[in-house]
Amino acid sequence: MNKVYTPADYVPIFIQLGLAIGFVLTTMVATHLLGPKRRGKVKDEAFECGIESVGDARTPISIKYFLIAILFVLFDVEIIFMYPWAVNFLQLGWFGFFEMVTFMGLLLVGFYYIIKRDVLKWE
Repeated sequence: MNKVYTPADYVPIFIQLGLAIGFVLTTMVATHLLGPKRRGKVKDEAFECGIESVGDARTPISIKYFLIAILFVLFDVEIIFMYPWAVNFLQLGWFGFFEMVTFMGLLLVGFYYIIKRDVLKWE
């Protein structure tokens, strides 16, 4: 039996969304209005853990760093796709199970490719 959703069913979600946005905006405005407003050469200078800033901030960074970061985001986002599947596991039945096996298989093929290309080896 399918449940028919009405707009009233979404009211708690909108209330929570409104409260979250309101909290963020209130916090940002309050810190801007209540925070200190002192300006100066030392105050506006970049702070690098107590070490004097030397050189250009635009130094080249190894592409390996960005590859690892992108791979982390990629596999992290894939986990997000597994959550709705886990919530609806019983309703999806065998079809949903085989879809997830296919999905995980494709992820493992990609992971195997990454391992074989030595992308994760840091030098």
